[in-house]
Amino acid sequence: MGSVAAVNEFEVKPLDIDTWTAFADLVVRNGGVWGGCWCLGFHPEGGSVRGFDARRDAKLQRVREGTTHNALVFDGDVCLGWCQFGSPEELTRIKFGKVYKSVPSELPDWRITCFYVDKKGRHRGVADAALAGALRMIAELGGGRVESSPEDVTGRKVSNSFLYNATTSIFERHGFTRVRQLGKNNWLVSADVAPA
Repeated sequence: MGSVAAVNEFEVKPLDIDTWTAFADLVVRNGGVWGGCWCLGFHPEGGSVRGFDARRDAKLQRVREGTTHNALVFDGDVCLGWCQFGSPEELTRIKFGKVYKSVPSELPDWRITCFYVDKKGRHRGVADAALAGALRMIAELGGGRVESSPEDVTGRKVSNSFLYNATTSIFERHGFTRVRQLGKNNWLVSADVAPA
């Protein structure tokens, strides 16, 4: 199993075969997460694999192969949430893809594509801990330029359940800067992570 770090009151661990059961328990507790996504939606096969069991099996296969990366946030033995990250080859499907590609640029080394926080973990800093854990894991994997597309919620009330990629303020606290606007409220943000 990869490294473990304490962030706030939580432990952050990588998704691997040892943490799979806790990850799967979180997904099942929450109805498959976003209609049965199983955190597969941003992978290349994310649009074609259908059905709860098939999506679970596809994600488990990626875990066995080591071709998926999630920073899982634990409170004791219970997984409360995650931050998914990976290379552009691993996470080919992104939100705002047409707008993103409209300005040619070099691909980042890493993408952060989604967060999920269990209802019992909301308003406790789980997303913040997940992002900190993901950035630590990226550093351990060699670092590089990291991009994401969080939402700016300044002056607006937004349900946490709709913030699939967290908020710009969380990313900015971790050293990300805004590059350009992608949607009405979403921004491309970027940071350089030094290798550990």
